[in-house]
Amino acid sequence: MKTNRAITREKAMTILYQLFLYNKNNITYDLADIITEVIADTDSNEKTKIDSPFLKDIINGVINNQKDIDIYIRKYMTNWDIERLGPTDQAIIRIAVYELVYTDTPNLVCINESIEIAKKYSDDKVVKMINGVLDKIYHEEEENG
Repeated sequence: MKTNRAITREKAMTILYQLFLYNKNNITYDLADIITEVIADTDSNEKTKIDSPFLKDIINGVINNQKDIDIYIRKYMTNWDIERLGPTDQAIIRIAVYELVYTDTPNLVCINESIEIAKKYSDDKVVKMINGVLDKIYHEEEENG
């Protein structure tokens, strides 16, 4: 059974996926409307488990820190380019890095949750790449305290 935060992370991935597509295609949007729409499209069992403040924190955190998050990602990507990843994969890795670097969520939870989402939505090569990047960031964060 998924935890409330696991469900919330998956919804955040869906919302960020939409935002990345809108931005790429120069489509204007209202973030609050997108959040409301994604939550409304959620089945009633999961809807009650969505942690709205956590959802908004993740989305705003990724949006507001995307340049710095991408620097972390690029530092540890080998033979990959974040811009060439699909929007789903971009959302997954950015959420995980945001949580690893900017929140108090336990590092192993951030990594494990993102890998579970990646296994559901990404191919095996992307899952391995995400795991490798997150592991390196985790070790860097541990060294830097």
